[in-house]
Amino acid sequence: MAPATPAATMQACGETMVQGKDGEASHEKRTERAVQTKYWFEHSQETTINAMMLDSQADMLDKEERPEVMRLLGDVKGKDVLELGAGIGRFTGELKVQGAKKVAAVDFMQNLVDENRKTHGHLEGTEFLCADVTELDFPANSVDVVFSNWLLMYLSDEEVKELACKMLLWLRPGGRVFFRESCFQQSGDKKRQENPTHYRNPREYIQIFEDAQARATDGKLSQYRLESVHCVDTYVKYKKNQNQLCFSWRSKETSLSRTPSFRHFLDNQQYKVNGILRYERIFGEGYVSTGGFETTKDFVSMLDLKPGQKVLDVGCGIGGGDFYMAKEFGVSVHGLDLSSNMVTIALERAVKQRCDVRFEISDCTTRDFDENSFDVIYSRDTILHIQDKLTLYQRLLRFLKPGGKLLVSDYCKAPGEPTEQFAAYIAQRGYDLHSVEEYGKILEEAGFKNVVAEDRTWQFKESLERELAIAEADKEGFLREFTAEDFAAVVNGWREKLERVHSNQQKWGLFLAEKPKSS
Repeated sequence: MAPATPAATMQACGETMVQGKDGEASHEKRTERAVQTKYWFEHSQETTINAMMLDSQADMLDKEERPEVMRLLGDVKGKDVLELGAGIGRFTGELKVQGAKKVAAVDFMQNLVDENRKTHGHLEGTEFLCADVTELDFPANSVDVVFSNWLLMYLSDEEVKELACKMLLWLRPGGRVFFRESCFQQSGDKKRQENPTHYRNPREYIQIFEDAQARATDGKLSQYRLESVHCVDTYVKYKKNQNQLCFSWRSKETSLSRTPSFRHFLDNQQYKVNGILRYERIFGEGYVSTGGFETTKDFVSMLDLKPGQKVLDVGCGIGGGDFYMAKEFGVSVHGLDLSSNMVTIALERAVKQRCDVRFEISDCTTRDFDENSFDVIYSRDTILHIQDKLTLYQRLLRFLKPGGKLLVSDYCKAPGEPTEQFAAYIAQRGYDLHSVEEYGKILEEAGFKNVVAEDRTWQFKESLERELAIAEADKEGFLREFTAEDFAAVVNGWREKLERVHSNQQKWGLFLAEKPKSS
């Protein structure tokens, strides 16, 4: 993993790079690097964990978060790893212990590199480089994993864009980029006279990496595919802080015409940010599912939640129900959603909530948890998006503890074939709908016991009528926040749902079930 020439990277990244090492640095870039160098020169005089983490609780946090971050990173056995912003090597040794074949640990402060070498230089296959990542080059297709912990927040937007592009080139096919950053606001409690850190909204990182492309000298074009975004649970546990986020990306070869992922479809069609906020304006603050707080309170009351229990929310939306369960019942909630727009809004709201809730962007059909992890699995109007419900519910059953409870509300349909108009709506949304009775049988087939399948279409209808009346009565207030087109889209959408209910086409089901106490 020897450094490559600047020209090779410049040629490969093309127009996405502002400049290479041989070009004249812009005033903004010179200023940014000078400010960050001064900041880290001040805060790295002591080569200790406390100094690196800028937190008085560093020793305690490090003990738990280091293995947690490594679990989120996943398998590195036999991999060539490039560690950027390695500091004193908090993760360098961990990467080798986890079986990495080679680790190239890079930092731009010489004393930190020296300390890392002193601690981990005896580990075979470990290389230590003093370099600024904005000026770093590696050969194309030379690493399997690029890992960083608290690095990108010390780079400008343009520097992050350039680095994202270059890392695509350094990665072998199918390689991964994994980074952990502080988002929204400062997490460490160490006082700082000046703080040049860029506390970004996670949506900004997602946008930068989704836009990144790199063309290799052989003409092949690469881009990133988002695998997951996780809160660091240690910070939620001890600080009620959801701002520490780990992002996992995988490189893939692509054509000029990208094939949108299902997540991309959700974020750019049904769940655009503006669309989510419109829904919230109707459902109530924190909610994007039928009935808002009223149905949430009703359904959650059926779960007999106890302090300390663990709840998995599949399709958590913007987090209103999760905050309610955590605050009202003292449970620990893990919210999962495929829509990055939903989760980033939930994370924004979590800053003020300070409760035991963590959020994650990932696919519930592939996300794995340890067996017997949760006391309750909860889902509101989400699984209608999943085509293979049986396989999903078999997975969810495994995640539940023996005797654990499942509660799901979901869109359903009347028995038999839907009308042509309703079928077109289902197809346009990409839904997979079943009758309430059929849905209950899927849960039984998956292995759940004591399945209760209730037709709650009456409640769906009441909620729609109440929400529509509120929207029409508050049209003036709605128009202060949104456009007339937004208002028409909401009102017409609610009226169309009511028409499908009145014609006995669209149904709404509530499902409760339990995992057997013994196999």
